[in-house]
Amino acid sequence: MRVTPSMYYKNVTAESSRANERLFDVNKQIASGLKIQYASDDIGVFTDTMRLDNELITLKQVTKSTESGYKTSDQTDVVLNEFESSINRMNTLLVQAANGTNDSISLDAIAAELRALEDHFINLSNTSINGQYLFSGSAVDTKPIAADGRYMGNDVSRNAFLGSGIEQQFNLTGSELFLGEEVRVKREITSNVVQTNLSSKYPDFTDATVTGTPVTVVSSDTIRDLMGDTDNAIVPPNNHYFYLRGAQSDGTSFSEKIVMTDTDTIDSLLDQIGDFYGNTASLNVVNVSLNGSGEIVIEDKLKGSSKLDFHMVGATDLSGGVAADVNNIDLLDSGEKDFDKIIFATSTAVNSNLHVKEFVKSPFAPSDDSGVVNIDSLLYDRTEFTKDGSKLSSNVPQILKTTNAFAQPSTKISEVADLSQGTAGTLDGTQFTLSGTNVSGIAYTAQIDFATAGSTFSLDGGLTNYDIFNMQTPRVAVAADDMTYRQLMDVVNMVVTSSFPAAAPGTEAQFDSAIVNSNSNGRTYLSYDGKVQFEDLNSSSTQATISIHDSNSGDFTVGADSSVMSFNANNALTIRDPKTDFFKTLDEIITSVENYKLHPDSSSSDMRSIGIGNSISRLSGLRDHVSKSHAQVGAQSNALTFSLERTQILEITTMSLRSSVIDTDLAEASLKLTQLTNNYSAMLYTVGKVSQLSLVNYL
Repeated sequence: MRVTPSMYYKNVTAESSRANERLFDVNKQIASGLKIQYASDDIGVFTDTMRLDNELITLKQVTKSTESGYKTSDQTDVVLNEFESSINRMNTLLVQAANGTNDSISLDAIAAELRALEDHFINLSNTSINGQYLFSGSAVDTKPIAADGRYMGNDVSRNAFLGSGIEQQFNLTGSELFLGEEVRVKREITSNVVQTNLSSKYPDFTDATVTGTPVTVVSSDTIRDLMGDTDNAIVPPNNHYFYLRGAQSDGTSFSEKIVMTDTDTIDSLLDQIGDFYGNTASLNVVNVSLNGSGEIVIEDKLKGSSKLDFHMVGATDLSGGVAADVNNIDLLDSGEKDFDKIIFATSTAVNSNLHVKEFVKSPFAPSDDSGVVNIDSLLYDRTEFTKDGSKLSSNVPQILKTTNAFAQPSTKISEVADLSQGTAGTLDGTQFTLSGTNVSGIAYTAQIDFATAGSTFSLDGGLTNYDIFNMQTPRVAVAADDMTYRQLMDVVNMVVTSSFPAAAPGTEAQFDSAIVNSNSNGRTYLSYDGKVQFEDLNSSSTQATISIHDSNSGDFTVGADSSVMSFNANNALTIRDPKTDFFKTLDEIITSVENYKLHPDSSSSDMRSIGIGNSISRLSGLRDHVSKSHAQVGAQSNALTFSLERTQILEITTMSLRSSVIDTDLAEASLKLTQLTNNYSAMLYTVGKVSQLSLVNYL
């Protein structure tokens, strides 16, 4: 093949151009420090670099999110350290207050310091970082604790982003800290009437002037010691009747009559009480005992339930008759509750020989004009809501049977009620009685009838019935087991504000219109702790009163059904409970010191106070709850620390890998530049030599 000048110069030019390009590329890599400048330079390197860049961006986001979360978690840790220190100081003060040698001045000083600590807890609870409150949940702009101790935040956690699909909570919501639940805590309740050994107080029951040393009863004492007598003979023995009501750990309600005789011991009574709570010969589900004041204490041995409840009334016909044996608890109203009046013959009761023994007492209605608090200790769940200005409040939280959670407006009543009563497994046939006075001070009595075919309410004993409509399509009267708390509270609101549908049974439009009209005058709702409350919107001191109860309440006929549920009750006091209400508990603890009460005592001011002794136990529960919350925060901080360390290592590793992919190795590039330069110079030298050849050289 003949090489023409054209071919020669074409090849020389192409080779020179390629050499220049390679030299340019190497110089560019050395100058920029990068292997490529554009995707077209090397698709593989560009793709790997972009992937690693995205990884680095993600890791930087994780680092920033983790560091921010750690700051919040770390500050929460600091605050909870102060929480625990302050709780320990409160415990020290309560132990001092429990010393029986303190006078009122000393107790006042202790109470003042406790109130100061309470304020300190509120200030700690309202700690913020950069204007964001620590314990408000996701409502970081809302101060979590109001001046009265109410929680104002929400229960939404804040989470740090730790990677694809991975999050870590870094805050502790106030809902968890102040209103959390400890599933391992056992509920404990107590009666509040101090019980005296009447045999010790009156050694000769026939002569009131013969007195002994009053002492509280112990479990080995006899029923005669507890209930008293009016003669010195135990033959024939008196019969003593005890009317027991309450709820078992699973929420099953009961009403039982216990019959005892003079020589039976209080231990035997406590055993029978335990049996009705579910104790058997082989297994105790509750512990029933007496405290140092002769008051009955019941401890749930099952953890995590807030349903255990107790009420009891004792009755003895000291004349030897049968007046104490009743089926309707109201028939004991004719008896005398003060044994001193019986033995001194000063009783004004209709039946002064009928001794009615109180075990639980509560003020369930406002005081009358004389300032005397209205109390009927025979009542259990037919009591009136407590009045405070424009508000009426119940005291029994509505708690779901399955989860122990507080009911919400959308909760079905059947999810809370004891469906073992009445028609088994359903609310069909259940009837609630709603009574009191409306916002105008006019008395009312309404009944709410649950029916599978459609629930109704009436104001005339069931003669004129209004349908309670559901919210489904089509709108019809709601089935018994589908009625929600919202629908029940709508009925309560209509009755108390006297706003009813235009006609009976009414249409859905009339029913809805009545609800709207009633809401302009009053508001019935569930509080944060599941209690039904009513607020009069047009008066700062409402004339309204409310009592709502199962129509079976108070019936002790053998085989009779108990209440399916309670809303307000003259029930036992709570010593410990799985549910935490931090600031409400603090207030109750401090109030017991302010009232100088060592133990529950209904005969003194604030008859519902649990006393200083029980307050120590309740504070111990708060301390355990805070410690558990603190441990949770510590675990969160550790998780965030580990994540941050891991992210930093990954970031360094990724940067190294990216450098190996995209960055130029200067030594290697310099060597390559030298080689290319030498090659280029050699090529130019060769071309120059070839270009100088004559025709003779080719021949």
